[in-house]
Amino acid sequence: MRRAALQLLLLTSVLRTEAKDLPMCKESDYHFEYTECDVLGSRWRVSIPNKPDTCTGLPDPVKGTKCTFSCNEGEFLDMKTQECQKCAAGTYSLGTGVAFDEWDTTPPGFITLGVNMNAGDIYMNCSNSTWTPKGDYIASNTDDCTSTLSYAVTLKKPGSVSFQYLYPDNSVFFEFYVQNDQCQSTESETRWMRTTESDWDTHIVQLSRGNNVLYWRTTSFALNPGAVKPVLLQNVAISGVAYTSECFQCKPGTYSAEPGSARCAPCPANSYSNKGATVCQECEKDKYAGVGSGSCLPRPACSASDYFYTHTPCDSAGETQLMYKWIEPKICDESAEGAAGLPASGQMEACPPCNPGFFMNNASECLPCPSGFYSNGTACAECPAGTEPVVGFDYKWWNRMPSNMRSLVYSQEYSDSERTTAWAVAGEYVYTTPGNMDSDYMMLALSVKGYSLPRSVAKDEERGELSKISFVFETSCTADCVLHFMVGQSERTNRVVETWKGTHGKQSYTFIIQSNSTVSFTWGFQRTAGYTAESKYSSDFAKIFAIGITNAMDGVASHCRHCALSSARSQPGCVPCPAGDYMLNSTGVCKACPANTYIRAEQPVGRGACVPCGPNTHSNKARTACQSTCRLSVKQEAGWALQYDFSSLANATAFGSSPLFTSKGLRYFHQFGVALCGTEGREVATCVDNVTDSRKEVRGYVCQATVVPSDVRGQRVVSSQPISIGDTLLGVTTKSTLDSIYSPNNYFPSDSKLPDVIFHYRGSETTQACKAGRTTSIRLRCDPTVSAPNEISLPSECKEGTCDGCSFHFLWRSQHACPLCSERDYKRIESACVQGITHTTYVWQQPARCAGGVSLPPPTASACVTLDFWLKLGVGAGTAAAVLLIGISCYFWKRTRRLEYRYSKLMTGSGDRECQLPAADSCAIMEGEDAEDDLIYLTKKSIFGKIKSFSRERTSDGFDSVPLKSSSGMEMEMD
Repeated sequence: MRRAALQLLLLTSVLRTEAKDLPMCKESDYHFEYTECDVLGSRWRVSIPNKPDTCTGLPDPVKGTKCTFSCNEGEFLDMKTQECQKCAAGTYSLGTGVAFDEWDTTPPGFITLGVNMNAGDIYMNCSNSTWTPKGDYIASNTDDCTSTLSYAVTLKKPGSVSFQYLYPDNSVFFEFYVQNDQCQSTESETRWMRTTESDWDTHIVQLSRGNNVLYWRTTSFALNPGAVKPVLLQNVAISGVAYTSECFQCKPGTYSAEPGSARCAPCPANSYSNKGATVCQECEKDKYAGVGSGSCLPRPACSASDYFYTHTPCDSAGETQLMYKWIEPKICDESAEGAAGLPASGQMEACPPCNPGFFMNNASECLPCPSGFYSNGTACAECPAGTEPVVGFDYKWWNRMPSNMRSLVYSQEYSDSERTTAWAVAGEYVYTTPGNMDSDYMMLALSVKGYSLPRSVAKDEERGELSKISFVFETSCTADCVLHFMVGQSERTNRVVETWKGTHGKQSYTFIIQSNSTVSFTWGFQRTAGYTAESKYSSDFAKIFAIGITNAMDGVASHCRHCALSSARSQPGCVPCPAGDYMLNSTGVCKACPANTYIRAEQPVGRGACVPCGPNTHSNKARTACQSTCRLSVKQEAGWALQYDFSSLANATAFGSSPLFTSKGLRYFHQFGVALCGTEGREVATCVDNVTDSRKEVRGYVCQATVVPSDVRGQRVVSSQPISIGDTLLGVTTKSTLDSIYSPNNYFPSDSKLPDVIFHYRGSETTQACKAGRTTSIRLRCDPTVSAPNEISLPSECKEGTCDGCSFHFLWRSQHACPLCSERDYKRIESACVQGITHTTYVWQQPARCAGGVSLPPPTASACVTLDFWLKLGVGAGTAAAVLLIGISCYFWKRTRRLEYRYSKLMTGSGDRECQLPAADSCAIMEGEDAEDDLIYLTKKSIFGKIKSFSRERTSDGFDSVPLKSSSGMEMEMD
């Protein structure tokens, strides 16, 4: 410390020596600053000339305050006295912090930069993709570049940063994080901002002592066409700096009336203020100003867009009338030339009935019926025995805004809850009134306390439906109007679930409620995007004709329904029918549904409540849905069946589409989750939103989320917009069509003889484009060459898995998609007999078209006879047969010669006496005699004749029967 003091004294003496001829410095010629703190936390106050070499005689350095010293809010450090002083009226101070609430230009210290994302070969120029000052706020970019706004600050003690932001479009990714001295960033779970559709939101982050760099980063991700709404940022305040040596003047439109103000208050409506004002000035009568205005504007002449019509509440006589009211706050001048006045009120007419579940008292007020009673809108009646009230809300008459609904106008500049003319009741509907500015959001909010299933309805674990909200609406637009429907825990945490752009005829929409956390519903109508200060499209409107909510805990009953009664005396009342039973009409009797059917989610009354399960599925234990055991049997034309087992594919798996690009080149892809099959307790597919605080989670058989690679946020991928594309299994079949779901064969051509097995699913969530819900078909194709568990592909014609946005198609190739192996799938091969043994082996048929199932039989060995033995046996048998044939041939040849000889002798002896037989010789040639006349030949016989002669049998005396031919040609037989 002594060394630092000596250096300061030496520097001062040198400066005095060099400036002998300069004039003496005045207080306006210099200012005070502190030196850097030393290791002991001390510092010096030194004087610094505003312009170098202009004067001499600067005050000597003095010991400064401790480095931990700071002033309170509304105070500043007077460097001359080194004491805290209160800020004057018209100014403000954060004490140990700095604030930025004026954005006419980018404040000093802020740096904005546009960065091109990795988009393959697509190049984008992002040099102009920066945050843009807009006066009261700064707006982010709206293209596909990443735009960063940063600010570096050094804190002398732990502090915080707070800011207000408007984040209305979930197609923009918005994150805020802080890096400290060690370049450590904010936790990734807390860096993503939640969307704010209806109001500015405030975000506060604690800061550590030392250097801190603040980052606001956005990336537009507009998959759908249309204008992207930028993120707006205002009122940035940082605390924890050592001190502030000056107070900041209040910006125009704000003021601080008292000294020592920590912030400035906005001027009320019809008043204005200049910079550094201590009080707001009233506008002249012919001018007006909104809240926080820096000037007044001339009042325009009143027109039809400055008033709206409504129905008055029923009076004591039970009558109402149509009347007109000025839009509040009123800005037009009805006394100006050509101004329009309020039209006259309509005639008094009888009030319509109250909404179902309410009754009208003597004062013509609609009051809810007591518990256990119901009403059609006139009088309450108690539910009869054996019935229960159907509790909920059913709004279809609009003479008074319901007590659980409220209307407000939200402006992008300021939000004023006292402005309640956004939606007005008009008897048969509620509609949006003309607004001051076309960019205003006309908000209608509905709140419920929660949901509870009736006593007669069992909890549905499969679908998890607690309630549902339905409404009938209509829009009429001449510009780019939009109607949002939002749900959530409250108005500030709502998320957009459906959007309608442009004109839409009268139609209905239904949203399924699966959690008690969904207790707030909001409709927001905007006539045109972007900020406007005029009203050119005031005739554009949105109307809601009816709203219905089921199973609301604080609801009323519009009717009663029959229910099954408990048989227990201790707990009488309605009970659910047993699983798989439905209730007969107009009775409390439960009857079992047929096998393999499930009960509709609504009250199971009537035979139609039993819905047959699709092919190859069966009902679950609760009989609320149909499931697949992952096993399948497909009959073939030959009479046998292919057996399948997809258990190896049942676990939830995820896969993605090929990279896609937005119109500006940002790379993204769709990630799908699939849980193919399974019964109770099965694993389900899950898709989540990790961008906003809503953390929306979708569970079912098939789901989809939009994923941006990690290079967008630097640490992890961004998953958003999760949707269910299959939460109900309709059936498993080899046919391409099931229940109006069609899976084109040309999407996935195949030359295999095995059929594809197709799982058909349907999603219950409906949208404007998919009014019947989304559908999914997954083809399982046998491919033994695929070893990867999730070889899933998308149609080449539809790179996002769908060509129309409603029907999705996938091909899953796997060896586990092959039929189970059977005896028909292998063949038997026997080896040659070697040394008396032959081997038998079994091999699969090729090409292989099965997996699992039976195994190949083990190889076998058996005794056999060799070829040499059979060869020898064959040669011996052949030789014996040849000898036998030769002997037989010789015998018959000899016999033939003898017969020829005898015949010739007979023919010779009969030549003298024609037509007479010769006398028999007394000494005939007996068998065995020598045939000396063997060489005597007679007439030559044919071969057939010889054979016929051979076939004659001998007579009993030992002679052969020989046929003789007389001269007359007659045949004679001689013994």
